[in-house]
Amino acid sequence: QVQLVQSGGGSVQAGGSLRLSCAASGRTFDGYGVGWFRQAPGKGREFVAGIRWSNGHTEYSDSTKGRFTISRDFAKNTVFLQMSSLEPEDTAVYYCAAHSSGFAPNVEGLYAYWGQGTQVTVSS
Repeated sequence: QVQLVQSGGGSVQAGGSLRLSCAASGRTFDGYGVGWFRQAPGKGREFVAGIRWSNGHTEYSDSTKGRFTISRDFAKNTVFLQMSSLEPEDTAVYYCAAHSSGFAPNVEGLYAYWGQGTQVTVSS
């Protein structure tokens, strides 16, 4: 099974950018879909973006489309989430997750493998 190791995140002012990384450990992402979710204080976990490792097909939530970009790097066996034009409403703990079907559904409960989470704080 795959283990996910996250890095990146931190604090930034509104309008700034950050990049999150999600690296596979124990095996590659071959055959998996990878999603990014976030959880703001007092709220449930929300789908942000997803990518199919096999063909690079991507999907985004309405709130992040046009501002966030999800991508993959075969050599590094890593999925990235590039976040631009950040807003205070983007403040949350961000998680990557892997789905063994190869798809990246927008439903949290369908993912079996999760990263440790990383804090993103956007100040106004």
